[in-house]
Amino acid sequence: MKTPLKLLLCHHGTTGALAAETLAYEIALPGTTTLVHCLVVPKLWAGMQGDDWLNNASTRDAFGNYLEGMLEGDAKRELAAVALRCKERGLAHESVMRYGDQAETVLAIAGETGADLVVIGSPRKKGEEGLNSRMELDKLVRGLKCPLLIAPHP
Repeated sequence: MKTPLKLLLCHHGTTGALAAETLAYEIALPGTTTLVHCLVVPKLWAGMQGDDWLNNASTRDAFGNYLEGMLEGDAKRELAAVALRCKERGLAHESVMRYGDQAETVLAIAGETGADLVVIGSPRKKGEEGLNSRMELDKLVRGLKCPLLIAPHP
């Protein structure tokens, strides 16, 4: 396989995403490869308003603002951490953060950036802690115009 010039790394901080990041660094060549870090905030967060236990509009709005702030802070920390690790390895780096359907968003970003390879982590093992928002692999594989590499679970 030729060295990709644009490597799209889908990374949101999970164990599988960290395995994908490690694999991406093994493939990337400093001075040749640009690593594009793609962080997608899944659509499922849109419905998290606590309607079932919050009893008025101002409390719901305050909770929504709090939740958005937490998500934004987590995402910014992930983006900054990957950017730092790329810099340490001498890799050119770009980052893209979007909200939406994971597969559709990755497809859009891969097209926009001209990705030569997309690297993702494998699905989380059953019973492993954390948010279980799965990538629709069928949709992703059918829509990609470049190879997809799935890192094995560590």
